[in-house]
Amino acid sequence: MKKSIKHYLKFLSDNKATIVEENYWGLKSMAYQINGKSNGIYFVTEFTSETDLVAKFEVELKRDETILRFMTIKLDKFAMDYNDRKRKGLIGRKAMDKQKENTQTQGA
Repeated sequence: MKKSIKHYLKFLSDNKATIVEENYWGLKSMAYQINGKSNGIYFVTEFTSETDLVAKFEVELKRDETILRFMTIKLDKFAMDYNDRKRKGLIGRKAMDKQKENTQTQGA
């Protein structure tokens, strides 16, 4: 798995894509069986590139027999802003932890 991930990240960087974030989710149960398998390893990559690279990237993924399914999504400016704020800890669990921390220090 790690070898495949490195291969595709190298493919993206070789084609002038900028990797914004890599997120390894690990082994998860799938909603339904695919080729007799009920578990799969999930890896999410956010990258920026020219639009023609996505088609090339999808062809590479389709050729790999070890990949059961993949999904590519084009993010709009609002989704990119949301992801950026989440990485910075302004929203989500990190933000809630910071709020709890601030209220505990104010109460002490």
